[in-house]
Amino acid sequence: MAKAENAELVFVPLGGVGEIGMNFALYGYGPANAREWIVVDVGVTFPDASLPGVDLVLPDTRFIEENIANLRGIVITHAHEDHYGALLDTWPKLKAPVWMTPFGAGLLEAKRQGEQGAPKIPLTIYRAGEKFTIGPFEIEAIPVAHSIPEPMSLAITSPAGTVIHTGDWKIDPAPTIGPMTDEARFRAYGDKGVLALICDSTNALREGESPSEVAVGEGLRGVIQSAKGRVAVTTFSSNVGRIVSIAKAARDAGRQCLVLGRSLKRVIDVAGELGYMDGLPEFIAEEDFGFIPRENLVIICTGSQGEPLAALAKLSRDEMKSVSLTAGDTVVFSSRTIPGNEKGILEIKNRLIDLGIKIIEDGDALVHVSGHPRRSELRKMYEWVRPQIGVPVHGEAAHLVAQGSLMSVSGISQVAQVRDGDMLRLYPGAATIIDQVPFGRIYKDGRLIGTDQAMGIRDRRKLSFAGHVAVNVVLDDKYELAGDPDLVAIGVAEADARGESLEDLMIDAAIGAVDSIPRQRRKDLDLVQEAVRRAVRGAANEAWGKKPLVTVFVTR
Repeated sequence: MAKAENAELVFVPLGGVGEIGMNFALYGYGPANAREWIVVDVGVTFPDASLPGVDLVLPDTRFIEENIANLRGIVITHAHEDHYGALLDTWPKLKAPVWMTPFGAGLLEAKRQGEQGAPKIPLTIYRAGEKFTIGPFEIEAIPVAHSIPEPMSLAITSPAGTVIHTGDWKIDPAPTIGPMTDEARFRAYGDKGVLALICDSTNALREGESPSEVAVGEGLRGVIQSAKGRVAVTTFSSNVGRIVSIAKAARDAGRQCLVLGRSLKRVIDVAGELGYMDGLPEFIAEEDFGFIPRENLVIICTGSQGEPLAALAKLSRDEMKSVSLTAGDTVVFSSRTIPGNEKGILEIKNRLIDLGIKIIEDGDALVHVSGHPRRSELRKMYEWVRPQIGVPVHGEAAHLVAQGSLMSVSGISQVAQVRDGDMLRLYPGAATIIDQVPFGRIYKDGRLIGTDQAMGIRDRRKLSFAGHVAVNVVLDDKYELAGDPDLVAIGVAEADARGESLEDLMIDAAIGAVDSIPRQRRKDLDLVQEAVRRAVRGAANEAWGKKPLVTVFVTR
């Protein structure tokens, strides 16, 4: 394909660069006023306590929506939530063709069937080693090792050159279900010449190489064989290789397996249809739990991140109908803690310990390994690909800067530090940030999607700190109070330090506010409303030290 006149190649992350999660990347080729675009990955992140009631956090896609006529397609590298989890909610605004692997497509369809009103997205299936063309881009799917079936790196070639977008990857000489990272293809591209390497930074602070998944399987086998009672293992539901490792370890220890958790069952169903579970014994049903001796059972369950409604949390509270854990059993956390989830995980561990259950984590035995490359693996990728430009992505600032330094000392001549919203020109000339585009977060809240203001999240956050007071003031035809105001307080302290009712103090403040306004000026009901609001809020603050949200209704 010939180079267009004045053509540029740009990279624009709208999520996942400066944070872990919510990956959303744009590549654009062409003149500045007529670029053609592709999207790589459409991920989510998950809300914390500062977003009460929010279900999911999605990338703000305003920028590409404004260029929708030139959006040629969406490519999903793999089916982790932080890479594809926003697709069902975002696609109706983008409506571009989508390319996914068979496993990703299967999970998407299973998810769609579980969500009322979810769109049917037209998909093109691609597999490892295949090439396909989207607009001005020829894309080759290069298989890599990770913690989910069918993860891909993308070699994205345009007239400006080839960009390697690694997605999530690691080097694993012995993955449980494959694939192995295709060193030969990366080297082949390196030999031809690579313009830029857009590379996963998640483990850029960790020296050495990641242990193999097979070694994790051996660690799990040792734990299960030595355990006296039941063993419950919690892991990420998408980690099919780990599920297989646990099932094999249970089989080798003469134990049967029970699966708890909807997301785990959904993943296992899709993986089974694609042959990833072949050769394993069948999982037992929950109803059979009571018939299996304790020493003959392994439970694989959701809840590794402390989710309060997941199977492990319910087990820790003894809330499951048919299944329970008792003193002498063992719980294995075959997972890492995602930052922000520490408190929920600790609460579950403490409840389990109170039940007399033994906890085993990564520090106790080799029961987990990350799906991302450590520093020695990153150096190998640089050696294979030999890019002109290195761009760290998929990480918080510490990870991005650490990989940037490693790229520089490893001989990559240009290293570009970018963050969400930066438009990085990769061609022509030196890698340069040439623009800032709109970016940010929008929120899935029940059945609706919007900004924090549109969804009422800001006020909801205030409510969670200081409650709400509603006041109804009625004026008669002479603009005098027609009785005391009605007041309802929710989430507000009952009395001050002297024991006086806070509601009475606020009612007195409302009456005082009305009395302080000259009668002629009370005809301005908005003025009365604001005076009462300020007075009630001030009275609460003086007595309590907090300012609740106050809503005032004034009628005549």
